[in-house]
Amino acid sequence: MWVRTASIRDIGTISQLLDQVWHDTYDDIYGVEKVNEIITQWHSKSALERNLKLPASEFLVADDGNRIAGTAFASQIEAKTTKLHQLYVLPEFQGKGVGKLLLEEIEDSFFEAQNLVLEVEELNEPAIRFYKKYGYSQTGTTANCGADDSGIAALIFTKKR
Repeated sequence: MWVRTASIRDIGTISQLLDQVWHDTYDDIYGVEKVNEIITQWHSKSALERNLKLPASEFLVADDGNRIAGTAFASQIEAKTTKLHQLYVLPEFQGKGVGKLLLEEIEDSFFEAQNLVLEVEELNEPAIRFYKKYGYSQTGTTANCGADDSGIAALIFTKKR
């Protein structure tokens, strides 16, 4: 498994990956209808293509040569702060180091960042354990995870360097 920068040719696969992971992770929390709404807004091909073009950002995939197993997207939101917007791994690859590879590459890509921040659903215990394992700690909460007025509550985690 290696990590590389995502390209336009990966967008369809990434969109499918996000669809699968979101349904697997969030259907029981938000319901299928809400998950479909979020996928349409945040993980459509056009939304993902915009991420490819965003300055001061990194959009990655974990690839074994046959299949994309995970993806991550982060951007610089302030002079010394980077936000991890997405880090998702297909269920069959979870617990096998793919998330760690993606997270390490994001952190290395923003080596000057003093703060790395992310939002995580408070009921997503596996993700919370994952981020804590790699030095992130809860620093706040938000009522609007992922987008203004999303209405999705989440925990804010930060890693200070």
